[in-house]
Amino acid sequence: MKSRLLRLALLAGLVLGTVSGAAAAASSKLVVAFLPKSKGNAYFISCKAGAEKAAKELGVELLFDGPTDSNAAKQNEIVENWITLGVDVIAVAAENREGISTALRKAQKQGIKVLTYDADAMPDARSFFVNQATPEGIGHALMDEAARLLNNEGEFAMIVATLTAANQREWQKHIEARLKDKYPKMKLVAVRPCDDLKDKAQSEATAIMSANPNLKLIMSICSPGVPGAAEAVKQAGKTGKVRVIGLGLPNENRRYVKDGVTDSVILWKTEDLGYLTIHAGVALAKDQLKKGATSFKAGSLGTFEIKGDNILLGKPFVFNKANIDQFNF
Repeated sequence: MKSRLLRLALLAGLVLGTVSGAAAAASSKLVVAFLPKSKGNAYFISCKAGAEKAAKELGVELLFDGPTDSNAAKQNEIVENWITLGVDVIAVAAENREGISTALRKAQKQGIKVLTYDADAMPDARSFFVNQATPEGIGHALMDEAARLLNNEGEFAMIVATLTAANQREWQKHIEARLKDKYPKMKLVAVRPCDDLKDKAQSEATAIMSANPNLKLIMSICSPGVPGAAEAVKQAGKTGKVRVIGLGLPNENRRYVKDGVTDSVILWKTEDLGYLTIHAGVALAKDQLKKGATSFKAGSLGTFEIKGDNILLGKPFVFNKANIDQFNF
């Protein structure tokens, strides 16, 4: 570990031109690298805030970097750079489950501890997945909320981040299974990617409404897609006629919820996800979190259940007009 930290400090000093070899050698902090799908996404900025809080509490160095948009190749490039630097822990929200796993396996062979959060890699490419909620729980919560708003019948469409993201595909699978099992009078008429961009989500939602005049609801399963769809509905003058729900942050959707454009936002406490991930990563590096564990205590958040190799944050939460002002993230 010390040799990796020394390489990291020395390389960082070379890049910055400000750190001497002696100062670099004196560093003894664990280095945890935290990779989002896209570093400009408000969802991951919120995760970063929790990660920074945990890093400060634990006295570790936190590196945060990621693509500017959803880019699996760029994620691989960043991981390869972190392997060269010799960080102690890498925590990844995988854009492409299979694609990132080769680089993560390489990191493990170099002695770097690897875990995932938000979206998983292949199981053999990491030690644990910090799971914000089970895919089934998320899919069921979204589908049940859509059905409640439409009285169990009508056409709806879905906006996703990309068609390849592992978590998106898993959530969609459970949404469609719930639809088939419980809501035979509802019909999914379109699934469109927005590349995790609000503006593209708005244009996709506009196109979906134009192509499907009987559309009753738009469901987004990526956070930028919810305000993007809401803006499209608002601009089309279809507030109340086309409902909007999805996975998103309260702050990004507050005005749409209060104006009645968006009915509800389903998510989890994203800062807690970042906080839990860093605590788990540091515990891995210190050999305090091992395969076979059934629970894990993460600082001020308390104890979390572990099922297999999934550390579970908890159940999804529904933010709506009645409670959204109670939250600030």
